[in-house]
Amino acid sequence: MQKQIQEAKFDIKELLGVGFTILVLAIGMAYGLDVMGDIRDDMGETACETGFSFNASSKLCQNATGANTISPSSAEYNATVNGISGVAKIPEKIPTIATVVLAAVIIGILVTYLWARFAR
Repeated sequence: MQKQIQEAKFDIKELLGVGFTILVLAIGMAYGLDVMGDIRDDMGETACETGFSFNASSKLCQNATGANTISPSSAEYNATVNGISGVAKIPEKIPTIATVVLAAVIIGILVTYLWARFAR
């Protein structure tokens, strides 16, 4: 009885979904961080004491003359600052994620090729 060998086929177009997923993740993170920055500025406005206004560039509360500044210290403001710091770590890891996916694809192609070649 003769063994029938099936060849595994792999198309590069199958990687399109992975590429789009990584791209959508990066775009979503960029817009998400922008929205979170706007929320931080809004929380800074409400966290400033009476007589002070929030300066978005320095991220401090300042009086009308700008001579006195204090740090906003509400729980909401601190939560948005910490949230931005946490979410900003994810886009830093996108190149690593893409490298791991690419390495897995290359290893899969090599294993499939070698399996088909030497399993006969």
